Amino acid sequence: MPTTLQTSPLLTAPPMTGLSHQVFQALLQHEPAEHAMEVACDYLRDRLDEAGRLACDLPEDPNGLAQWMMEHHDRVGAQYLEYLEQRKDGAPRRYFSTRSHALYFLQGVAPTKFVDGSWLYGLLQRWEDDRYHGLIRTYLEELGDGVPANNHVVMYRRLLASNGCEHVRDMADDHYMLGAIQLCLAYHCSRFLPEVIGYNLGYEQLPLHLLITTHELNEWGIDPYYFQVHVTVDNAATGHARKAVEAVQHALPRTGDTQQFYERVRRGYMLNELGRGTVDVIQSFDLQQEVERIVRDKGVHGRHMHSDYCKVAGRTINEWLREPAQTGEFLEALEQQGWIRRHADPAESRFWRLLDGETADMFGVFSPYEMQVLYDWIAGDWEGAKKNVTRTPAGAESFRFFRKKPTSDSQRSPSVSKASEDDFDEELRLLQRNVMQASSKQDAMSLLIDLMGPATHHTPAGLMATRMFSQLLHRSA
Repeated sequence: MPTTLQTSPLLTAPPMTGLSHQVFQALLQHEPAEHAMEVACDYLRDRLDEAGRLACDLPEDPNGLAQWMMEHHDRVGAQYLEYLEQRKDGAPRRYFSTRSHALYFLQGVAPTKFVDGSWLYGLLQRWEDDRYHGLIRTYLEELGDGVPANNHVVMYRRLLASNGCEHVRDMADDHYMLGAIQLCLAYHCSRFLPEVIGYNLGYEQLPLHLLITTHELNEWGIDPYYFQVHVTVDNAATGHARKAVEAVQHALPRTGDTQQFYERVRRGYMLNELGRGTVDVIQSFDLQQEVERIVRDKGVHGRHMHSDYCKVAGRTINEWLREPAQTGEFLEALEQQGWIRRHADPAESRFWRLLDGETADMFGVFSPYEMQVLYDWIAGDWEGAKKNVTRTPAGAESFRFFRKKPTSDSQRSPSVSKASEDDFDEELRLLQRNVMQASSKQDAMSLLIDLMGPATHHTPAGLMATRMFSQLLHRSA
């Protein structure tokens, strides 16, 4: 039986959380605990055993990888053109039936996006080895070379915030599996180098769902730039897809068992098939179930907050909310008594008018994402709902706004003004001083690498460390 984290006092996840979630939480720390690292290693071995039982589409000979990559990209491109033709001929959206469906997806894949690129972190220690420069370059690009607007984790967090989805709730355990796998690879690269290279090979290939997602998010008024970036930087000509293939070729041992190494690459590649992927998350959305979940969860906080003068089907609101199992019946009663008019403009529903607008009696009770779900559920088949594509939270800046802001000098340069007494800069001044006082370039790089891990690279100190690392690496090339 594999080691578990259930009784470890070192974890931040609740005791009843699934193993993948626990591993995810335990490793997404600046310095993961030793016990967590041991369990994570066992966890990764178990996932690799799972992956090894799956059919693999990689060529038997690593010399065929370049051809395999081109055929894959051609196939995906043809499938996407077919999708566009179908849409042009009147076919409905393939993925997102409503805007809330699209926002649900953004939250559902957030655990994986919060550790984007992390599987390559362990390679930073090999910055002097030319064989891994392509993979290190890929990791630095995932980190935006230290520029906040280009750091993929920063980008995704801003995307969520700009759509009122920043409060990502705990989800089923399989939502965390891919993120947990990536973090395990990040911290166990020295034991699983071929698997890291294989996982990277699979993750960096262009999937059809990425193209369709980009297209349909844009149709719902959700900035698709985060996904668009992955379409462009992962290209097969000079991008991450090409670098991933080259990385396999560069890493193949010149002595020893080359085929055994490549078999481990293939097994690492198949890790991409585990967990709940993009299409699985999209297909799991059920508008009725999501409405009931939102009302049920909100009832935990609101079951004592309502006056008794208002009754629905003979029961007070507090009484309804104290019975989570009857949430569906409660919503049905609101419909039957005219509080909610389904398949019509939500503005015609008394319930919606209690929620919408700064002067509404229940303004702010539901998050922007929850409001969108309620809106889409009430609107149903109403034609006007299809035009509602810009329910951005009041006061929130769109993601496009963040992208168009000019890059400041502090984002371009790793230096901090010595004259500055701003407490916000104290950590950065200390980092700069420690790097400048390092006894060697190796010590300086180690200091920087420590801050470029999955839990810290998107923080101000981590971003500065990335900029400095990138500059020092470039000078050594």
